[in-house]
Amino acid sequence: MTMLLERQTQLEQLDGLMAEAASGRGHVVALVGEAGAGKSALVEAFIAGPANGARILRSACEDLSIPDPLGPLYDLAREAQWAMPQAIDARQGRRLPLFSDALDVFEARTQPTLLVIEDLHWADDATLDFVRFLGRRIANTHILLLLTARTDRSEGQMRVRRALGEIPAASIARIDVPLLSEAAVLSLANAAGRDGDAIYRATAGNAFFVTELLSAESETALPASVRDAVVARAERLSAGARAMLDAVSVFPRRADAWALTGLCGVASAGQLAECVSHGLLDDLGDAYAFRHEIARRAIETMLATSQRREFNQRALSALLENGGVATARLVHHAVEAHDLEAVRQFAPVAAREASRVGAHRDAAGYYEAALRQADTLPMDERAGLYEQYAFECHLIARIDEAIKAQEQARVLQQALGNTLKEGDSLRWLSRFAYLLGDRQAADLFGAQAVALLETVPPSAELAMAYSNLSQLAMLAERLDETLSLGGRAIELAEQLDRPDVVCHALNNVGAAEQWLDPASSRLHLGRSLEIALAENFQEHAARAFTNCACGGMNQLSYAEAQSFLDRGIDYCVENDLATWRDYMRGVRAQLLLRWGRWDEAAAEALEILGDDQATALVRYPALVALVKLRLRHGDPSVEPLLGEMMRFLERGAELQRLLPYAAVVAEQAWLGEAQKDEALRLIDLAETLSPTRAVFAELACWRQLLAPDVAPGDTAGMAAPYRMLLHGDWRAAAAIWADLDAPYERALALAQGDEASQRLALEIFEALGARPVASHVRDTMRRNGVNHIARGPRRTTRANSAGLTQRQMEVLQLIERGFSNKRIAEHLTISPKTVDHHVSAVLGKLDAGSRGQATAAARDSGLI
Repeated sequence: MTMLLERQTQLEQLDGLMAEAASGRGHVVALVGEAGAGKSALVEAFIAGPANGARILRSACEDLSIPDPLGPLYDLAREAQWAMPQAIDARQGRRLPLFSDALDVFEARTQPTLLVIEDLHWADDATLDFVRFLGRRIANTHILLLLTARTDRSEGQMRVRRALGEIPAASIARIDVPLLSEAAVLSLANAAGRDGDAIYRATAGNAFFVTELLSAESETALPASVRDAVVARAERLSAGARAMLDAVSVFPRRADAWALTGLCGVASAGQLAECVSHGLLDDLGDAYAFRHEIARRAIETMLATSQRREFNQRALSALLENGGVATARLVHHAVEAHDLEAVRQFAPVAAREASRVGAHRDAAGYYEAALRQADTLPMDERAGLYEQYAFECHLIARIDEAIKAQEQARVLQQALGNTLKEGDSLRWLSRFAYLLGDRQAADLFGAQAVALLETVPPSAELAMAYSNLSQLAMLAERLDETLSLGGRAIELAEQLDRPDVVCHALNNVGAAEQWLDPASSRLHLGRSLEIALAENFQEHAARAFTNCACGGMNQLSYAEAQSFLDRGIDYCVENDLATWRDYMRGVRAQLLLRWGRWDEAAAEALEILGDDQATALVRYPALVALVKLRLRHGDPSVEPLLGEMMRFLERGAELQRLLPYAAVVAEQAWLGEAQKDEALRLIDLAETLSPTRAVFAELACWRQLLAPDVAPGDTAGMAAPYRMLLHGDWRAAAAIWADLDAPYERALALAQGDEASQRLALEIFEALGARPVASHVRDTMRRNGVNHIARGPRRTTRANSAGLTQRQMEVLQLIERGFSNKRIAEHLTISPKTVDHHVSAVLGKLDAGSRGQATAAARDSGLI
């Protein structure tokens, strides 16, 4: 009970949340704190309390070399007496139906259910997806999901943070488990007759370390670390018990009693009892475990390499004698034992199991382990492993690794004389190159794939290669080519009964038709999405959602676009499709920008751009949104982002990348911040590449602003507000933009009108914080002889009314204290990229060119 000092507040919070769950208002609650802070002790104390008569189901994640997919859910299922393996087979590995079944099982009874998952920082992707799934549906259940996680800066903890961040705020509670105060440590030490000051200096209040030091034999020389304290206690054991402790240390989380008997023989019982009596192991009845993972790691790291390998080999042998052991555990011990044959045998099996339940990051890890030992495998098996590894890597946005693995597979298939597989490898290389932003390589590989596959009898691989070329043509706005190749792909795929290829090709055709026949476009995209959802073609479904949303954006059907984005992003979150999720979030940032919700747009875009793992292609929609936003705010940090946009054109001037880049450069030139000739050159290039006038509409309007004497050309097929503007009807154009709730575009139209409309445009630009644009409109009005133009809000007004948000005020105060962006991020527990945006926004809103000027302006206005 000594560990539970200063934990009454947390226990009361948990009791309150359990009471809410009992009344049908479920929650997710995360206990967070550093390793050894006492999270598990707090869980034990809570479970030992009344808990409102709840059914309690417990599980934990293990520190395996590669996580066990859905390991905690298997634990919870066993406790609930639910046959989860059979459920997985019945659902054919489809996670959403499986998770729905789990929700029904846990909510099935009349009393509330407490689900416990400890050490979530070691969770696999599929488990995190289950937490997301349950968190998004828990509000109207009788379930309390209690999680524990560390607060370190590890990759696992960051993944936990992202997963919990996707649960509705009203459904999740975070409870910090702080270190013990000096007073608490002194109290414990005094009760034990120990030097409390020395113990507090050594431990800083870490509860587990405090307990270890209070149990230490020496009262004069305190161990310098937790490891030293644990090892000192272990040295008191007999030789046999110490060997047993070493053997248990190679089992992450817990060692089953039957495994230890197989590992160490019948004499193990007495040795285990000695370890328990010395407070090093807990007897769980059917298993033994260290009191804390810190203690297990302390003993394990003391093992010599040869000892560690021997114990892991013996553990593997013992586990293999039991048929019900998770493959992930076998791989862990095989890797640790350097048993290459066992790794070759079990790692591919574990990879397929992980992929089946959507744990793609873990599947890639298992394939990596298998490939490290694959040199002696037959060439066809090696090629298959490389192909499967490449596929998993591309799903988790590790495109560079996917390309390397697919190239290895292609070389092997070529050596085997397997033309079909070699051609399919080339098609995959085309897709991966495109995802990496290399348009030229994508075109080359795609053409090579078709040329090779046409030399053998017609196949599904050829149909998919046609569809791949159709997709590349669609992405380049080569509409006739898209429809022709897409039609060939559909015809061949239907003959071969391949709905996946039909789905893919329909998507291409529908996306191209948006510029030719919007009704047909909606029909074909809708059918593609319908097939993808019915057949569980997850990536095809994500692409269909994306193209439906982008079509809505291009046709100015913003409500339709929002609906597809919301549905598509939710679908990707629940199916662990991070690449497509983030691409659609970038498109949503552009929609928010169009709607004048600039702070929301920036937050959305920055979260994507702050992910170092995101590929160039995934970053692009968010990049477009943030570049436009920073340009309109007058933020000098726009330049490196604009350079990133330009790099997309270096490897092929794809029209969908050229259009937004040309529009940004044109806007810069209009504001006097770029060369007009360069902007017009880009506009002319885009015009020559545009398959229809509808595609060129926005750039035609920018050209009219930059070169009023140039004829607008044919406006047939262009969206109404652009067409009106090109014919000089700025009033009708502004009215349409107003109906679409697009304030910036409305103000641009108004700025081309009479004096009254220009004054209104000025008000809109000021309200949006588009300072350089407002300044440009003022200059134009002055040149036209307009008098009494508002100068714009003063600093005090800017700070207080157009406003700094609460978060921006916090950032401003830290700027005034001299904090760097990195220190601000640490202080506010947000990412440096988000701080970068907040600092830019503060400078823009205070009309400041530097942090010093922002501080001065804030002092002048009395903000700080």
